[in-house]
Amino acid sequence: MATKQNHFFLILILGSLTALGPFSIDMYLPSFPAIAKDLDTTIERVALSLSSYFVGISLGQLLYGPLLDKFGRKKPLYIGLAVYLLASFGCMMVSTVDGLIGLRFIQAIGSCAAAVAAVAMVRDLFPVEENAKVFALLMLVVGVSPMVAPAVGGYVTKHLGWHAIFLILAGIAVVILLAVIFALPDKYVPNRKLSLKPAPMLSNFGQVLKNPQFFTYVLTGALSFAGLFTYVAGSPLVFMQMYKVSEEVYGWIFAGLSVGFIGSSQVNSWMLKRGLTSQQIVPVALTVQIVAGLVFILVAMSGWMGLTGIIVMLFIILSCIGIISPNASALSLAPFSHNAGTASALMGALQLGLGAVASMGIGFFHALTAIPLASIMAATAVLAGVAYMIGKRAIKQPVAAGEAGITVH
Repeated sequence: MATKQNHFFLILILGSLTALGPFSIDMYLPSFPAIAKDLDTTIERVALSLSSYFVGISLGQLLYGPLLDKFGRKKPLYIGLAVYLLASFGCMMVSTVDGLIGLRFIQAIGSCAAAVAAVAMVRDLFPVEENAKVFALLMLVVGVSPMVAPAVGGYVTKHLGWHAIFLILAGIAVVILLAVIFALPDKYVPNRKLSLKPAPMLSNFGQVLKNPQFFTYVLTGALSFAGLFTYVAGSPLVFMQMYKVSEEVYGWIFAGLSVGFIGSSQVNSWMLKRGLTSQQIVPVALTVQIVAGLVFILVAMSGWMGLTGIIVMLFIILSCIGIISPNASALSLAPFSHNAGTASALMGALQLGLGAVASMGIGFFHALTAIPLASIMAATAVLAGVAYMIGKRAIKQPVAAGEAGITVH
């Protein structure tokens, strides 16, 4: 297990792995209008490259989970980062929006290796009673992405062009790869007996899904988190087309809203240190998210306070997601003391898959209004509440985030 002396560096590296995907999403958002103009298409069409990224990173989770359990954490991670690098260079040279959509899918397949490995290695390297706190710290590192990436992306797009964004992403991946090679330990003992044939793999995923605590909190967390994906997909349309803000201003608005997401994850850490449990925190934060989502619809329909009203409601909802996500993740993985890679992969696939579906919903609306964004964000929150209430009834022997769980074979 990790010691206090190297906690900082471990969390920094794991956070960087986790942040690679979000950074790949957030950094090119301000360039949507420029990409659409350069590739002779529409912003809605460019947004499909975001949805394809979500789909790729969701499906890739299921691929890398078993690989990480069978071959250890590092080898599949090297392969994933190499795929990400090649796809990033491909995005630089793309000449059609369809090519961009396809390459973003491949780029996502590569980046999700980093996300799955990071989550699984939290379980490997830290005591189980610290997992929720470590996830909250990872949220802090991940939270830097939406603060920095859109602002950087806006300036890069204006002064260097959108192609340079993918060159920067490739450079970031190289730095992360070097950190993984030389500074990240691999304490996990590979399970060579684990079969990679479809039937045993599906059976293993099925065993994970059968655990009531897992499916309750993974669905609750995934549906709640889908609100974030909806916001990411819909914000360029609302801010840059509806309210006509520039790329730079959009980047700063995006960064400002990220303060809620980051700050709430640290509030969560404070609450955990004060003795509150993840089981107590989740339903309260979820209730606030549902209420805020419904109020957001009224704000969008009435135009109350205009842009300011939209920003305020988004800030509240993102803050709730920042609290729910680390606790739901810790509670989802708590029942599993082995094969955490498979469990974390399934968790990530469900989270990102539902997020992809929610984000695609934005593309079906073509009116310049915030109502679609508000409606989908409210719907994901309400569905998360329904999943929580139904699932809680099925949990007979809950495993706290600070307890050792069962083993999945």
